[in-house]
Amino acid sequence: MANSIQSQISLQEQKPTIPDLDIEQQTVDGLEIEVVDYSSRAQWLRAAVLGANDGLLSTASLMVGVGAVRKDVKTMILTGVAGLVAGASSMAIGELVSVYSQYDIEMAQIKREVISESEANERKAKLPSPFKAAGASAASFAVGAFVPLLSAAFIKDYYVRLGVVVAAVSLALLGFGGLSAVLGRAPVVKPSLRVLVGGWLAMGLTYGLTKLIDSTGI
Repeated sequence: MANSIQSQISLQEQKPTIPDLDIEQQTVDGLEIEVVDYSSRAQWLRAAVLGANDGLLSTASLMVGVGAVRKDVKTMILTGVAGLVAGASSMAIGELVSVYSQYDIEMAQIKREVISESEANERKAKLPSPFKAAGASAASFAVGAFVPLLSAAFIKDYYVRLGVVVAAVSLALLGFGGLSAVLGRAPVVKPSLRVLVGGWLAMGLTYGLTKLIDSTGI
């Protein structure tokens, strides 16, 4: 029994200790290794996917809604283009204002803190660029909006065009919903179906209410 206890103590003493590691920089055998922060990249990518999803759904809902009362392809395409331009501009301006506010707060915090100039410059370099964020937001919205636009552009028959738009948007919604779930490390099936059902509701409500208002003769 005593021998067993002594052997356990000996094993515990021989157990190697794990040194504290810097999450940004590690040193192995005198070599400095830089660790890339993939979490921030994932956040940007997830925001881009959500922007594309917004462009997809809002543009498709506008096209389907106006298509409920105007069945020609020209009107539907012009509606989609107007939705793309308005939505992308709105997303860009909103992102610019939001990121600039965050940038100003971080800069004020850096000025208040007593830190070295090199550390201050390093922290400034890590701050997000408002104009890059605005451009990325507008571009992702436009990418999503192109899905219903391209799916409706070359189809003359109204009912076939409407069906193709809904089918293309549904597939894209499933794709964007699944990609967002993967980036957020969440189960894929339920979020994808949730996004799909939400998209159907948005398009259905827009179509139905527009049709109802048109039938009243307003």
